[in-house]
Amino acid sequence: MTDKEEMGASLFSRTLDMMENDPLEEIFALNMGDFVSEYLISEDLAAKIGKDVKDKTTRLKSQLQELVSIYSLNNTLCVLGFDSKDEYVVYNSIAKTLTQILDVDACHIYLTGEFTRGLDFEGKLLGLVGSSIDFNEDIYAKKLGYAKDDRSIVVKAFNTLEKVQIKNVSDIDNFIPKYELREFDVRSVAVVPMHNNAYVVGVIVIENYKEKMIKRAYMNLLETIGRLFGTSMHLQKAIERAEELINDSNILPEELQHMRAELTALIGDLGSHQQAFVEKLAKAVDEKGQYKVSHSQNTADLSRKLCKQLGLNEKTTDLVYYAGLLQNIGKITLPESLFTNKGKLSKEDWDKLRNHPNVGVNLLMNINFLSEVIPYIHYHRERWDGRGEPEGLRGNSIPFGSRIIAVADAYTAMTSDRSYRDAMSKEEALKIIKEESGVKWDPDVVIALFEVLK
Repeated sequence: MTDKEEMGASLFSRTLDMMENDPLEEIFALNMGDFVSEYLISEDLAAKIGKDVKDKTTRLKSQLQELVSIYSLNNTLCVLGFDSKDEYVVYNSIAKTLTQILDVDACHIYLTGEFTRGLDFEGKLLGLVGSSIDFNEDIYAKKLGYAKDDRSIVVKAFNTLEKVQIKNVSDIDNFIPKYELREFDVRSVAVVPMHNNAYVVGVIVIENYKEKMIKRAYMNLLETIGRLFGTSMHLQKAIERAEELINDSNILPEELQHMRAELTALIGDLGSHQQAFVEKLAKAVDEKGQYKVSHSQNTADLSRKLCKQLGLNEKTTDLVYYAGLLQNIGKITLPESLFTNKGKLSKEDWDKLRNHPNVGVNLLMNINFLSEVIPYIHYHRERWDGRGEPEGLRGNSIPFGSRIIAVADAYTAMTSDRSYRDAMSKEEALKIIKEESGVKWDPDVVIALFEVLK
C-alpha cells in the first residue's frame, strides 16, 4: 500500500490531479480561489484567471438562459405562477377532468403555501386550490385546507408521501368531512401526494359517494400525475431561481454550475414522468375500453415498427408512438357502461363512441407537451378514399402518422379479444387489411405491415 493510499489524497494533491482537465473549475469547487490568487500565482496569471472566470460566467448564464427559454411556463404544465384567485380556476378544470378519467364522484386539489401565491390560507399546511364541485360562491374566501397538526388522512398522505385508499370511511377515525365540499356524503376516499424526490407540493383527493375501490390502472395513473405535477412545479421554481441568477452580476460560476445541474436533472425527470404519464393513461384507456390485452401499447409498438420500416426519423417515430398510445384517449372520458354493454347500443351511445377522438383531442390540447401528437390522433380515422372522419381527407392529404396509426390500430383491434367477440387470427386480419388497401388504408403502410409481420 502506498503512502497516498494509506493516508488518503490531500486536498492539494487532488487539485493537482485535476489541473490538466479544468483547473479553474477545481479551484472554485474547493473554495480555494482567494488562497491561490493571493499566494501561489503571478499577477499576469491572476488577470488571466479573472478573464476566464468572466467568460465562463457568461457562458454558463447563456446555457441557463437557453434551458429557461425551452422549459418556460409555456412548455411545461401551466400549474404555477398564478398571482390572483381568478387564475386558479384552471385547477377546477383539472379536478373535473380527473373525475371523468377516473370515473369518480369528486376530486379536490390542495397545494402547500409555497405554491399558492395570490391566495391566503392563514398559515395552513395545505390549501384548496381546485375542486370538481361547482360552487355558487367564492370558495377561496372560505380558506379551506388542513393545518399541520390535523389528524386527517390527507395530512398523513402528504407527510408520508404514500397514497391512501379507504373503501369505507366509517371504518376510520381520521376522515374529517368538510361541509363546504359535501363530504358528509363521501363513503370512500383516496389521497395521492403530488411530489418528486425533493419536493412535495400538495395532494389530490378522490372521493366516491358509495363504497368503491379505484382500479389499479387508475391509481397508477393518478400517482404518475402526482409525480408529473411535483416535478413540473419544482422545475418551474428552479426556473425562477435561474432567472434571478442570470440577472445577478456578482454571481459565482459554481452557483451557476449547480443551477445548471439541477435544471438538467429536473428536465430529465420531467421527460421520464411525461412518458410514464402517457403509458399509464393508455393503460387506463384500455381498462375502460374492456380490452383483455394492452391494445394501446400494442398499437403504439406496431406503429413504431412501421415507422422504422418506412424509414422515418427518430422524432417523428416518437410522436407516432405517443399518438399510437393515445389514439383512443377520448374513451377515458366516457362511462365504462358503454364498453361493458354487450347488447345493442342506442343512437346516443353510438354518437358518443364515434366522437371520442374529438374529446381526446380537447383533453390533449390542455397538456402542452403532447400538443405535437394532436394531428396524428385527430385524423387517424380518415380513409384513403376520402370517406373517413372527421374531415374526409383523401390519400396523401392525411398526415402520414395518422395513416400509420390507422393500420396499426386496425390490425391490433382485429387480433385482440373483446368483451363481445373473439380475436381474429393473424391471417384473417391481414387478408381483410389487404383487401381494403387503397380503400381504407395507405397501400405503402399496408406493404410495410406485411414486411414487419412476415
